[in-house]
Amino acid sequence: MGGLYSGVLKPVFFRHDPEVVHDAMTQVGVKLGKVGVGRSLTSGFFQYQNPMLRQKILGIEFKNPIGLSAGFDKNAELTDILPSVGFGFAELGSITGEPCGGNEKPRLWRLPRSKSLVVNYGLKNDGCEAIAKRLKEKKFEIPFGMSVAMTNCEANLDTKNAVFDYAKAFKTLEPLAAYMTINISCPNTKGGQPFVAPHKLDYLLDIVDEIPTEKPIFIKFSPDLSHQDIDELLAAARSHRVHGIICTNLTKKRDAAVIREGTVPAVGGLSGKMVQEQSEDMLAYIYRKECQRKDGKQLVLIGSGGVFTAEDAYRKIRLGASLIQIITGMIFEGPQVISEINQGLVKLLKRDGFTTVSQAIGIDNK
Repeated sequence: MGGLYSGVLKPVFFRHDPEVVHDAMTQVGVKLGKVGVGRSLTSGFFQYQNPMLRQKILGIEFKNPIGLSAGFDKNAELTDILPSVGFGFAELGSITGEPCGGNEKPRLWRLPRSKSLVVNYGLKNDGCEAIAKRLKEKKFEIPFGMSVAMTNCEANLDTKNAVFDYAKAFKTLEPLAAYMTINISCPNTKGGQPFVAPHKLDYLLDIVDEIPTEKPIFIKFSPDLSHQDIDELLAAARSHRVHGIICTNLTKKRDAAVIREGTVPAVGGLSGKMVQEQSEDMLAYIYRKECQRKDGKQLVLIGSGGVFTAEDAYRKIRLGASLIQIITGMIFEGPQVISEINQGLVKLLKRDGFTTVSQAIGIDNK
C-alpha cells in the first residue's frame, strides 16, 4: 500500500490543489464508511492490532496510541471509516459555537521539500449544532475527542462573546465525546490567540467549570510559547478541571532551519516537520515538570507534530507522550502509515525490552 501511494496516488494528488484533494478524499471516506463492505475492505488493507499497544488512560480504552489530530475531519464526517484505517482514536473539529466559512481561498499549501503544510482554513466548520445533530445516533468504535474553539468572526474580538462561544460548543458536543479539547492555539483567526494570556484562559476555564461533565479535558497549546508562557498557562490550568495538554498546534514561525522552499505563504500556520522540534521541546519540558509533582495528578500529554514514522512516534512517547496525533505524515506518506507506525512501535518496544507501550512513556525524560 505504501508503494502504491508513493508511486501512483501521491504524484497525482500533489498535482492538484490540496484543498480540492482533501475534500474529494473526504467524500471517498464517507462513502466507504456508509457500507459494511467498504469498512471491511478498508480494514483488510489497513488494520493492525497488537495487545502491546493497548492502554487505559483517564478511564478511556485505546487500542493503539496513534490518533487523528483535529484539523482533518473538521465536520465529523469520517467517524464511520476512521476505525477501519487503523487509528486508535481521533479528534474531530475544531468545532465552533456557530457555523464558520473560514478564510478566503487558497488556504492550504504543500511544502513538499520541507514535509510540511501551510494551513489557513480559519476554523472552517458547520458549527456545533449541525455537527451534533449529525453524530447524535452514531455508535463509535474508537474514542472520539471533540476539539472546540471560538468562531472566527468579528463578534469574538470581544472576550466575553468568545468565551460563551466556546461554552456553547462545549455544552453541545460534550455528550458525544470520549474527551474534550479546548483549542486556544489556532493561528488563523481574526481574534488571534487571546486565551494564551493566562488571565483570559482562567476566565475561559471558569465558565467551562460550570458545565457539568465527567469527561477528561485537554488544552491544545501553541508551539510558539516560551517556557515562561508554558509555566503561566499550566498554573492557570492547574486551578481548574484540566487533565492533559496537546503538544502542539501549528507554528507561525518561518525561520526554521528545516524550511527548504524558497518562498512560504505569509499567512497560516505550519505543520509537519516545521513544528517537530518545537513540539518535542514542549513535550519534554512539561513532562519533566509533571514528574516533579508529589500529588500523583500528572497531566496526560498528547504529542502532535512531525510524526511520519514509528521512530518519530516512539521518540515522543519516550519523551512523555501517552498518545500521538498525526495528519501531515499521513498526507505525505499515505493512510497505511498509521498501521506502519503501530507495527514499528511493537518492534521498537520489543527491541528495548518493554511488554507494553505504557512502560516506555517518558523513559528518556524522568
